[in-house]
Amino acid sequence: MKFDLLTFGRASIDLYSKNIGAEFNDIKELTTAIGGSPVNISVGAQRLGLRTSIVTGVGNDPVGGFITHTLKQENVDVSHVNIIRDTTSTAVVCGIVPPDKFPLVFYRDKAPDNYLTIDMVNTIDFDQYKSFLMTGTALSVEPTRSAAIYATEKAKTKGTTIFLDIDFRANLWHDVRAFGVTLRQYLPLCDIVMGTEEELLAMGLTDSDQVTIKDSAISSPTIEGDINGVIKQVLSSGIKLLLVKTGSKGVTAYYPDGKTEDIPGFPVEVVNVLGAGDAFASGFIYGYLQNWDTYQSARLANACGAWIVTRQGCSNYAPTYEEIIQFITDKGGF
Repeated sequence: MKFDLLTFGRASIDLYSKNIGAEFNDIKELTTAIGGSPVNISVGAQRLGLRTSIVTGVGNDPVGGFITHTLKQENVDVSHVNIIRDTTSTAVVCGIVPPDKFPLVFYRDKAPDNYLTIDMVNTIDFDQYKSFLMTGTALSVEPTRSAAIYATEKAKTKGTTIFLDIDFRANLWHDVRAFGVTLRQYLPLCDIVMGTEEELLAMGLTDSDQVTIKDSAISSPTIEGDINGVIKQVLSSGIKLLLVKTGSKGVTAYYPDGKTEDIPGFPVEVVNVLGAGDAFASGFIYGYLQNWDTYQSARLANACGAWIVTRQGCSNYAPTYEEIIQFITDKGGF
């Protein structure tokens, strides 16, 4: 096998406020990075030592060139970064007002990654990949939804481990309730599912009024619902493991046999929560592919998330393996 991980979905240029603590109206300077959960996870895992590749779409424009060029600089394989004609590459503007105010504004009019096709998937040799990661956003619209499901089916026939990062972004769905309907149908294809408590609750929405988004914090909604009921439903779908992230407290691992395991986090002073979940996924996948147990893999994942929240951006601040091991050692070890 040539690659450890293939990710699928959204790619963007992220414009982060350099004025930490400034309200959106008072932002004076922005800094650039590449973003989108699949991008952040690919870069994070690559920096840890995995060989990664990504399936996504960019426009035939300078922003698309920036995304592809930066991925190459990070040694992420770009063989399946598709240039989608008549689209404009995605941009996201991110405000940073610690500890809990991180507004996001998406520019996704005709987003290229919404136009991935089954024909594009047919160019992929799935024998080349040990694991495959899907994000919930990639399932939000056609034709990418069908391409995503088809890609997962092809990967699964090769015995590839299938990861799902729930990745709920309410503004990218025509109806927030459709998120749960779609992901519940997708779950039987998955082996390991990762998400926050809010993202789990989003999978069980029956009323759009259950979702509250304050200060344009798209990545941190408040959602009402029955978390235990949703967890039970997810576990009954045939997956092997569910990881529910609980912020600074760490993560709880749920198994289909009813076993649970709490893995503590690493308390740090928060600068920016954006990208913490992607860093978590990078760390967990790294550990899993090294045949570490769930506790050690999740502990590394928690450390990667903690590392990122003390920084100003996402993938551009992802740690190397040596850096994150030193971080863990300095904070008491695994």
